Amino acid sequence: MAKTSELEAAYMATTYRVFLPGGICELRIGQPCETLRCWLEKAGCTEFALITAHNPGGQRADDATNAERQSQLECELLEGNYEPYAAQHEADAEGWPTEESCFVPDISREDACALAAEYGQNAVVCGSVDAIPHLVWIEDSEQ
Repeated sequence: MAKTSELEAAYMATTYRVFLPGGICELRIGQPCETLRCWLEKAGCTEFALITAHNPGGQRADDATNAERQSQLECELLEGNYEPYAAQHEADAEGWPTEESCFVPDISREDACALAAEYGQNAVVCGSVDAIPHLVWIEDSEQ
């Protein structure tokens, strides 16, 4: 699915929940998270991304398909020597299911976008040491 203002609004109206050792971070696009900033500093991480394999192209897939795709993503991350942490994407709007996701510290924006593209995603959430999550569109990252 191509980038649209409706799709961007949906991504902006989502809580990106990250389950880290020592606590849960609830991230919103463009808003700093002090808990995450402290965790990144303590862990010595300079960048991060949230990547999901659920609902490629913004089109709902059944639970079994989403679970299988997410498992494949997690295996690929582990094989790539990343240490993913559990995360969820929870839309503010009713009617869209919570999506499982991976919070991946120390993955470059380019690698995150490439991996997300493999799984048919429209965008990823990326950030750096300031712990401000940014929405990165896959189509924009390929230019």
